[in-house]
Amino acid sequence: MPVLDMPHFRAALPRGQRLLGLDLGSRTIGLALSDALLMTASPLETIRRTKFGRDAEALLAVVAERGVGGLVLGLPLNMDGSEGPRCQSVRQFAANFLARADMPLAFWDERLSTAVVERLLIEEADLSRRRRGQVVDKMAAAYILQGALEAMARRGPPAP
Repeated sequence: MPVLDMPHFRAALPRGQRLLGLDLGSRTIGLALSDALLMTASPLETIRRTKFGRDAEALLAVVAERGVGGLVLGLPLNMDGSEGPRCQSVRQFAANFLARADMPLAFWDERLSTAVVERLLIEEADLSRRRRGQVVDKMAAAYILQGALEAMARRGPPAP
């Protein structure tokens, strides 16, 4: 299945299945999971990146275990909206993953997601630097996924 824009992504989602949000970093992948109603994103876990094959296997295990019907990947656009090398890396990861799994996938603009989450963890949760490092990636994934869920909700329910 190709990468889809949000309206087509919503229509391609299997009913009753969850979405998995991903914040792809160079060393880790933050994961977040939606509820089955596609209303709320919750931080799930952080996977330490190794080789693509192992990373894909770990993601496919989560997909199978959690009833995931689609993926939302954070796309790290530059502040001016242009794409740099990090976007290329995320797009390549998506293409490689879709070669292994036939499921709807969409990108979501993740500009400033990690910065927003870091600030919340410092100001609201008063977490230490070490503890923030343990949760920031999965929290950023939840922030990304929640943005996509809210955009889909504004567009109304999927077509039958």
